[in-house]
Amino acid sequence: MDFSFSQEQEMLRDSVARYLDKNYDFDARQALVSSAAPWSAEVWNQFAELGLLALPFSEDQGGLGGSIGDCVAFAQSFGKHLVVEPYVSSIMLAGAAIAASDNTANLDWIEKLASGEAVAGFAYEEGAGTAHPGLIKMVAEPSGDGFVLSGEKRLVLAGADADILVVAARMGAAGPVALFLVGKDADGLNVSAYTTIDGRSAANIRFDAVAVGADAMLLADASEALEQIIAKAIIVQGAEAVGAMDALLSLTAEYAMTRKQFGTPIGTFQSIAHRLADMKIAYSKALATLTYTAALANSGAITARDISVFKGQLGKMGLAIGESAIQIHGGLGLTDELNIGHYHKRLLAFDAQFGDHSYHLRKLGQR
Repeated sequence: MDFSFSQEQEMLRDSVARYLDKNYDFDARQALVSSAAPWSAEVWNQFAELGLLALPFSEDQGGLGGSIGDCVAFAQSFGKHLVVEPYVSSIMLAGAAIAASDNTANLDWIEKLASGEAVAGFAYEEGAGTAHPGLIKMVAEPSGDGFVLSGEKRLVLAGADADILVVAARMGAAGPVALFLVGKDADGLNVSAYTTIDGRSAANIRFDAVAVGADAMLLADASEALEQIIAKAIIVQGAEAVGAMDALLSLTAEYAMTRKQFGTPIGTFQSIAHRLADMKIAYSKALATLTYTAALANSGAITARDISVFKGQLGKMGLAIGESAIQIHGGLGLTDELNIGHYHKRLLAFDAQFGDHSYHLRKLGQR
């Protein structure tokens, strides 16, 4: 397995990093989060111009045929800058679900997503806090030439502003989990929008007998496809988390060497030096875990156990780094004016989505 980025991946990584360094600093990000806009349309269009939105889709579907390693290469910059644009939810989750469908009637949405013309939401979570499809309770009942969807989805990132929703629902009371495409203007949708702890736009969506046609079905039995789609999304989210950890380590080390007590930088105090060393070790482990897992995914050797190791390790180490950064910064680490607390919130959000680190570590113990 190759554990290094290719020349093309390094170029893509540098291009994204330069753009975000110039246009997405902490103040600009905070102004965006405080505004009425769910994300920056300008930034989203720039992502499209850089090819990021088309990257994961195959060339046959109008994409660039990129690998999971290509996405990991630039996703760390997303974490470093606390990007709120819905890349993972729209492209890696909803877009990947549409791309996995045999229903060609809906494949034109891939072109719209890849060009930035449209944004998709992934309506999967129902409040259980894990990615296990056995916990899905939303029901799709056959009705005439189509289906009727009933139930509630929670934490649908970009759900209030998405042009289309990819919805997971069970066929009848005990049937397989299927995927459907639902338009944002469908009758029976009740959307409750809010901002997540880490500044992203999300919504809880109630489906009150939402009728869709037969061509709305993407996959009749999506269990296997969902496992693969969610696994790749977790890896890209993990890359964002590692980017956030890197930023926390750099900012905290710089603060410790400039903040003085008794005329001496606090970084020279033994307790602070030990905390910084622990943060460095945790970050190095997280980066190594990301590199190894991405290489496994690129080679097609990834398993469910590998994803649980990845999610469990990164979730645990991310929280440890965030808590240490806040401790070293003291009361400043808890203020909204300083970026430290915002990075910690992003790591909290990463840990919680698709099962927290405790859940995945327990899964490993059960195998």
